[in-house]
Amino acid sequence: MSAVRELLVAGEFHEATVEQVAERAGVSRATLYQHFRSRLELIDEMCDGFDANPALLALREAVNDEDPATALAATITQAVAFWSSEDAVLSQLYGVAAIDQAAADLVERQRDDRRGEMTRLARHLRQARALREGVSERQALVTLMLLTSYESYRELRQVGLTDAAATSTFLAAARRQLLL
Repeated sequence: MSAVRELLVAGEFHEATVEQVAERAGVSRATLYQHFRSRLELIDEMCDGFDANPALLALREAVNDEDPATALAATITQAVAFWSSEDAVLSQLYGVAAIDQAAADLVERQRDDRRGEMTRLARHLRQARALREGVSERQALVTLMLLTSYESYRELRQVGLTDAAATSTFLAAARRQLLL
């Protein structure tokens, strides 16, 4: 997995052969194929490691915070922390998702997972009666998806915002648009 991560960070994984991955990992091609049948499985296994990322674990806990304002702030803060901690790998995967099925599958799974968490948060905000008047649970979900997406994070980073400034920007927008 270290070899896959290194190749991704270097922007070389998508052109690399299985033989090159095996060589970088210090194993034979046959050994690699005993554990992984395809490049897709290599990407899947490496990305399964995201589940252990402390920011992602904290994000999943934040959604459950009893106080809706705290849940919202912690969720956005941890989303930025996760995107930041995995940016070198994710920028490569998101960048080639249109032409690489393994990357496309990862991006779609991440969106589905995030949609599930943001749906729980939107529901929590509604049940706690914390949403602004006229903001539906669906509208809250749409706003949360925009404010926690990797693409939104990258856009703010590309215009020069630090992680702290991006977090502040997302939090201010979330509070203005969602909370009483």
